[in-house]
Amino acid sequence: MSAAPVLCEIEGSVAVVTLNRPEAMNAIDLDLALALADAAARIAGDPAVRAAVLTGAGPKAFCAGGDVAAFAADPEGVGLLLRRITGALNLAVSHFARMDAPLISAVNGVAAGAGFSLAIGADLALAADTARFTAAYTGIGLSPDGGLTHALARIVGIRRAMDICLTNPVFSAAEALDLGLVNRVIPASDLTEEAIILARRLAAGPTRAHGAIKRLLVSAATESLETQLAREAAEISALAATPDGREGVAAFAQKRKPAFTGR
Repeated sequence: MSAAPVLCEIEGSVAVVTLNRPEAMNAIDLDLALALADAAARIAGDPAVRAAVLTGAGPKAFCAGGDVAAFAADPEGVGLLLRRITGALNLAVSHFARMDAPLISAVNGVAAGAGFSLAIGADLALAADTARFTAAYTGIGLSPDGGLTHALARIVGIRRAMDICLTNPVFSAAEALDLGLVNRVIPASDLTEEAIILARRLAAGPTRAHGAIKRLLVSAATESLETQLAREAAEISALAATPDGREGVAAFAQKRKPAFTGR
């Protein structure tokens, strides 16, 4: 029996999702895409999960993108195959983006193509010092997927995003940090531990407020000032009535550390 293409482990309030095809550099075939969508739906629907980590199995790759060998094996049917893969991948990306729990990508090696999309599309990104990043799509005559065009221009601006997608430069972890593609670069041996520490810290926080921040930062890119102000007002007033909102205000007034429950 072959190993599951995606592992999903939940310990306490932290979920760890691992792309698990190390022999193929965690490349995305249909089975992996479907399994990732299932894992994302599972943790997005579990109120006990208050932070999540996405990483890749093995020391070489976070995710090398789509399984090009599978594409080449059926030239006549590759269009339908890609429709099915991207459909499942899109579900996963959407679940991760819409859930209140923050998602941390722990980029343990190569992040190319859709792997690049998943790495920078997370709410926070940690990179091993051995990680490498590239769009890679035009190298095989294709265009981006997995939300890359949504995330990349917001992070680096349209001019630089165009250059990255058209010319496929390969960025080191340090260069990715300089561009704002990742939040932190960590020695490879410490990456998993540091990602879990960060996830636990976030999981102890006000999860619904984290979700509001995620929504607001995304909508800010396209809404007018007045609409965004109205969104902010609606979110903060709603949060003030939640158990965590009341706890946070009370703890501040009482000069003590708040004890958030994610509600």
